[in-house]
This record gives sequence, C-alpha cells and structure tokens, in this order.
Amino acid sequence: MRPNLPAALLPLLLSSTTLAADLKETKPCTVYNPSNGNTYDLNTITVQPLIDHKKVHKDDRIESWHARGYDYDTNFTMNFCAPVIETMEDVVGVEETLWRNVSAFYTVGKKTYSMGQASTEPFFRGRKLVLNYTDGSPCEPNSDRHKGSKSKIPIRRKSTLISFTCDRDSLAPKVHLSFIGSDPDECTFFFEARSMAACGGVSEAQQSLGPGGVFGVIALIAAAVYLLGGIAYQRTVMHQRGWRQLPNYTLWSGIFGFVSDIIAILTSSCARFIPRRRGYNQLPTSSRGRDAEANGLMDQYDDDL
Repeated sequence: MRPNLPAALLPLLLSSTTLAADLKETKPCTVYNPSNGNTYDLNTITVQPLIDHKKVHKDDRIESWHARGYDYDTNFTMNFCAPVIETMEDVVGVEETLWRNVSAFYTVGKKTYSMGQASTEPFFRGRKLVLNYTDGSPCEPNSDRHKGSKSKIPIRRKSTLISFTCDRDSLAPKVHLSFIGSDPDECTFFFEARSMAACGGVSEAQQSLGPGGVFGVIALIAAAVYLLGGIAYQRTVMHQRGWRQLPNYTLWSGIFGFVSDIIAILTSSCARFIPRRRGYNQLPTSSRGRDAEANGLMDQYDDDL
C-alpha cells in the first residue's frame, strides 16, 4: 500500500525542523531557547587571553573572573566557555597537556586544584541557563565506607555547575560571580553568575534588517500607500483613465519632460566632441585643381562681357 503524501513528507519535515534547530546552536558558547525564541550568547563575558601581555581592547580584563569562598577558606578563579588566562602549573591529578584547558580552579596552600575543563556548550535545565565543567582534579573521598575497601573504586573528578541569572543593571560589572556551595566530598561546586548576557536577545541570523533596512522598508511602504491610494482616488473620484490615474500626473509628467530635455541637451553637447570619419568630399583638393577652377571662372567672366 502506497503511503499518502502527508505521511510520506512527515519525516522530511521533522528532519528539516531538527536541522533548523541545530543550526541555531552551531555558534560556540551560544544556546537557543525555543520557549521564548531568544538566543543567549556567553561570548560577551569570556575573558580573552592577552597578546604580548597587552590588552586588545580598552575594556578587556587582565585576569579571569573571581569568586570569594568566604567560609570555604579559599577563593575561586574561572572563565566562561574558555580556559582561564592565568598560567597553570602543577595542577593536582591532571595531565600536563590538559593544564592549558582548565576553566576553573582554586588553590589551597601550594596545591592547585582544577574544577573542570573548558566547555562551550551551555544548556537549559528547565528555565535555568547552566554551564557545566567536568574532568577536574580527582576527588578525595571522605566516606567511611571507602576505608579498608580493596575493591577498585572509579576515580571521581571535580566538576563545576554555573547557573546564570539575568541582571540588567548597567552600573554593575559584566559578571557578578558568587560561590553557592559544594557537596561534602568537595567534588562538585555550585556558582551563580549574574550578567546581562543571561538576559538573551535576538540572534544575528534573525536580526537580518539593520537601521538602513528598516528605513528602506518604511520608505517602500509609504511609496506603495501613496501610489495605490492616489490611483484609487483618481480612478473612482476623478474618473481618470490610463496614465492620468497616477497621483499628481501633471507634476510627474512635467518633471519627466524637464529631465528628458536636459538629457537631450547634454547628449547633443557631448556629440560635438566625438570625432567623426571624414568623407572624400571633405578632403582638400590639390593646387592644380584649384588653378583650373580659377581659370574656368575667369573664362566664364570674359564670355559674359
């Protein structure tokens, strides 16, 4: 039995919808929220590394974002969607090749602990915008059930969960980072980041018209209203037909005639400077021909006398 057309096109429509949704999330550190149609771009709060120990822009930071630990007896340093710009050395339990990819860390004494590797994939958990870092330094189990156990226990690693909250206060810094807490094993750390970047906005793909485009659309609408309204008035009220249905026909025809005259004058003026090919009748005659012509005229004059 052959499937009907709508049923056959349904998988194609679903795949195209999925592809369109995926295209909205291709930009790193950007997520699209289908519930409100907004795009959230965290690249605006990413601290970029210094070039030759100099800032690229005036407002660039020279260090990563910090959060006070208060009663945790240490402070935290992190970046968003990128590694921290500080130089990392001797990170506990992390291979040296991965030190440059650490996005969050804290220091206790002379030991540096990673709280996760860089991630460029924020996501929504319910209505909360969240960013998660994983694969940090190994966790130190404090549970008594692990003591004396000879079974091989999988290594748990530190991770970081950052919840973003919209903050439209223009006087506040780009990000206000707060430490919320951690689990008893000090394996997962929770933070809250208040920023304008968490408020969302229209993506660049959706915002296809700039100020010039908006002005052009308004001008086209005004011209269409003027033309259609004028034609309707001239046709129904003034009972005009043909070109005279156009609004202000006399004015526009006069302008067209004036422009036509100007073009004709300029064309004729410029035509004088165009070189032309000279024919045989314009070639100069020889001196012998001129003498014969003069003699013929003199003989005709004598005969008349």
